[in-house]
Amino acid sequence: MEGTNATREEVAQQLREVRKSQGMTQELLADRVGTKKSNISRLESGRYNPSLDFLVKVAGGLGKQIQVKVK
Repeated sequence: MEGTNATREEVAQQLREVRKSQGMTQELLADRVGTKKSNISRLESGRYNPSLDFLVKVAGGLGKQIQVKVK
């Protein structure tokens, strides 16, 4: 599904930008979330189809919340 890939890439980009704006490494974020750095890397590159629970944890590790909009 083309829309699914675009959405995944948009979410990945937003999370990556927030992490970088906070000067946080992937490794530090992974530690905060309780996962491996490779999972954060795959998420940020769009090669990972995360669960909503995982996205909520990642956002929490960044001090943010997930907001979903249905268009």
